[in-house]
Amino acid sequence: MSNLLHKKKTTRPVSGLSDPEDPGPIELHARDVHFDWQGTPLHWIPGQRVASNTISVLNLLLPEGERWFVETFNEALPHVRDEELATAMRGFIGQEAMHAEAHDKVLWEFLAANGVDATAFQRQMEWVFRRTLGPRANLSEQEQFSYLTERLWLIAAIEHYTAILGDFALNNSWDEAGAAPAMVDLFRWHGAEEVEHRSVAHDVASYFGDDYLRRGRAMTVALPALLFLIHRGLRFINAADPAGKLSYPQLWIGYWKGARGGTLPQLRKVVVATATYFRPSFRPEEIGSTAQAVAYLAKSPAARGA
Repeated sequence: MSNLLHKKKTTRPVSGLSDPEDPGPIELHARDVHFDWQGTPLHWIPGQRVASNTISVLNLLLPEGERWFVETFNEALPHVRDEELATAMRGFIGQEAMHAEAHDKVLWEFLAANGVDATAFQRQMEWVFRRTLGPRANLSEQEQFSYLTERLWLIAAIEHYTAILGDFALNNSWDEAGAAPAMVDLFRWHGAEEVEHRSVAHDVASYFGDDYLRRGRAMTVALPALLFLIHRGLRFINAADPAGKLSYPQLWIGYWKGARGGTLPQLRKVVVATATYFRPSFRPEEIGSTAQAVAYLAKSPAARGA
């Protein structure tokens, strides 16, 4: 099936479309980061329990999700004959593997240390990403290729949101709120790399099947699935919180407090960013700034120690 992919090179601008400080083409590479979670409280944004737990939900979702990205891209890589794209894929794979490892350590070195046992939730995530979305051996070669293409577009749709969240991580008010430095650096390092490689998944999916209908279909699956998993994760961490379970009205009040104060993303901005994905001319570089991402990675305490 790989002979179907002897295609012309795709245009892959890596940096922001209108960035006056555009650093130009960059080479994606993994950074071997390490974080010390000793002394970081569960509610790592002081006085904002809901904002802290909502962001911490990502630690529940990301390890298995990022591993699924890596496995799917490794499955796709042998089909790719465009060396520039293959190089970008290898950089993407390395970064996502490190993201999975870093957030996996958070589960046991941070959440468990603060009284939240994530074992049961992680088993559910393993079922979702390994069993439901993993490779299927009972398909023909043509069916396997089509299924791989669908999963690549699903990853591209999810990466649209990781870029949105990455841009938010680089431009929020966590510092002003007195958030724990290690957690701030974790999400800003991760977010900066998401902005840095935000075009790769879209370009890979387009290479395998440049189909607007496939793109739209993937988003109509990705959005409700992500909302469901985030909601489920927040319910889990809220129920396991040693400080006690909050009611739904309390959770919504906490969310609006965080959104107004810049410690949580605003739903309105996420909705607008979602709508842009359905524009036929959409390019991932419209989200965030490569210059800003690279600048943060140059000063990130964890990345500088890599």
